[in-house]
Amino acid sequence: MTVKVRFAPSPTGKLHVGNIRAALLNWLFAHKNDGVFLLRSDDTDQARSTEAFEKGIQTDLAWLGLTHHEFARQSERFKVYDDVSEYLRAEGYLYPCFETPEELDRKRKLQRARGLPPVYDRAALSLSEADREKYRAEGREPHWRFKLSREVVQWTDLIRGDTSVDTASVSDPVLIREDGQYLYTLPSCIDDVDFAITHVVRGEDHVTNTATQIEVFKAVMAYRGEGTLPAFGHHSLLVGKEGEALSKRLGSLSIEGMREQGIEPAAITSLLARLGTSDPVEAVTDLSKLADGFSFDRMGRAPARFDMDELMQLNAKILQMTDYADVEDRLSAMGVDEQLWLAVRGNITTLNDAAQWRSIVEGEIDPVIAPEDREATDAAAAAVPEGTITEDDWSKLTNAVKEATGRKGKQLFMPLRLALTGQSHGPEMATMFARIGSKKAKARLSGNRA
Repeated sequence: MTVKVRFAPSPTGKLHVGNIRAALLNWLFAHKNDGVFLLRSDDTDQARSTEAFEKGIQTDLAWLGLTHHEFARQSERFKVYDDVSEYLRAEGYLYPCFETPEELDRKRKLQRARGLPPVYDRAALSLSEADREKYRAEGREPHWRFKLSREVVQWTDLIRGDTSVDTASVSDPVLIREDGQYLYTLPSCIDDVDFAITHVVRGEDHVTNTATQIEVFKAVMAYRGEGTLPAFGHHSLLVGKEGEALSKRLGSLSIEGMREQGIEPAAITSLLARLGTSDPVEAVTDLSKLADGFSFDRMGRAPARFDMDELMQLNAKILQMTDYADVEDRLSAMGVDEQLWLAVRGNITTLNDAAQWRSIVEGEIDPVIAPEDREATDAAAAAVPEGTITEDDWSKLTNAVKEATGRKGKQLFMPLRLALTGQSHGPEMATMFARIGSKKAKARLSGNRA
């Protein structure tokens, strides 16, 4: 059996860390098993779906290295869904319901008031044909529900183990709206059967949905006369570092936004691949290596904590490992050469920080000199050699200041760093000193903007 998984976002918004984690887990599983990764655009909501969002999704996935083998678009398969839905109606799997949203809301409130679960009462099944015609004459069009078996549905979850849901505890799901628009479930199940999806891996918020969808799967396979029920896996959801819900923040955690912040794709995949597992989070730049160590057995059920600070630390580690040739096109656009890159890469969090160090070296800054440090910086200014300076000149300068002032350690080096760069932390000063140059260094050490 060839493993085949799918990632099926709706092109109604941008990808964020929550849904990209599902894409990554599916991709890693497929890659490890020499399988197929299908990207499916769930664009049945034509009013909200846009080509721009669809292209953005593909751009984000490609940037992360999550290349797909096959692509499908649901809006091109409406005829297929129509054919299956006709069969489901004829066989009694789908039944028409005429309640308005307000009527359904009143029913749920009454059930809760009586201490009952708000499960649809199947009142529509008691309607006569005359009743239905009356509603239609009033201008009401039905929505269509799938009639569940009201039995316990069981499966062995790839992550949660043996799992069961009593479908009597949930409402018959609405599969088709009054305006004829297909909701998520029916097209998804049809596509999973038709494209021979072997494993469906998604968030644990879909556990109850899976029980109802298994029954829809079986109905679709009965119509097709073939097909195999996929295996299901439900991973834990992401929460914030303090355990808070991420749902309100997901818009600010878009993949596009992270890319614009200068976060490396390997930092995102390294973190998301290991969150919620028993494996330590490590900076891994090769997706194949991440896939080799991937296993559902290592995934726990506790919520996975997403910490932006941890992501930034990973980003810094990855940049420390990055050769100039791997990012030359991006650095060249910033005016950063290999020598400067080698000097600053151990002291940056994002690639954009390298450009800031270039500005410090080649642009103008206001030196930071405390009154009590003026003696040391004046001595340093006097010790700056004329003409071209090298990294070796840095030790000569600091020795001269040490002799003139008696300073050593932090008291010696910090005032010089602040005067020359305006920063209290940063790359090795020998390289920075040589790059800043004699004229600019002398001016800054003298307290002048340069």
